Amino acid sequence: MVLVLFGTELSPGVRAVLLTLRALELEHEFRHVDLLAGEHLEPHFVRKNPQRTVPVLQDNDACIWDSHAIMGYLVGKYAFTDALYPRDPLKRALVDQRLHFDSGILFVLFKQLQHLIFQEEVTELPNVLIEQLHKAYDLLEQFLDGRNYLAGQLLTIADFSIVATLSTLHLSYAPVDAAKYPKLSDWLTRISHLPYYEEANQRGARRMAEMVRAKLPKQFDKLWLKAFEEIKSGAGRQPLK
Repeated sequence: MVLVLFGTELSPGVRAVLLTLRALELEHEFRHVDLLAGEHLEPHFVRKNPQRTVPVLQDNDACIWDSHAIMGYLVGKYAFTDALYPRDPLKRALVDQRLHFDSGILFVLFKQLQHLIFQEEVTELPNVLIEQLHKAYDLLEQFLDGRNYLAGQLLTIADFSIVATLSTLHLSYAPVDAAKYPKLSDWLTRISHLPYYEEANQRGARRMAEMVRAKLPKQFDKLWLKAFEEIKSGAGRQPLK
């Protein structure tokens, strides 16, 4: 049976799994779940995942949810090497720490911002959340000190997990300032050169940014005005397209 991934490309977690599937060159079927229409609340979906979240991966009769769990599962079961998720205890601990950083910090901030815009329908983003995002960016910049990737010199599922969330934040809420975060900016560019990146991640991140801009056009334009001015002046690198 072909692997089946349930979700929406608007979800960073879904896109992290898509990046992993593409990196492993695994044949899979993608089944869109319309969260706005409540398809994740329907009985047939709840039987697969009682938490009613995406992504969900179905592998024969087994259903796995949570993107971090799914990525580790895919590497453990289907990869020819452990490069994306090392078996060495210390190397794996570092990858796991980065995965927890995504689930416990970056994605939490993303969810808070999404809730404010799409549930509470605020017209201005609170500065405190944007400041917390920049603190998270500070930490990511430190994580990359002396490293090409977030958990070492090689690409891992930690990179897929964090880039899916960070690229969304970068395009929608808080652009990564290349002058302030040169290592993080370079890392984003490095990941964007993966041959499957556009289809697996960037397309969905752009769609989410368009939805945010429709909700907060003034604030969105203000966020990007500074970034574009820096590009014109040569003070910053070109942001991801």
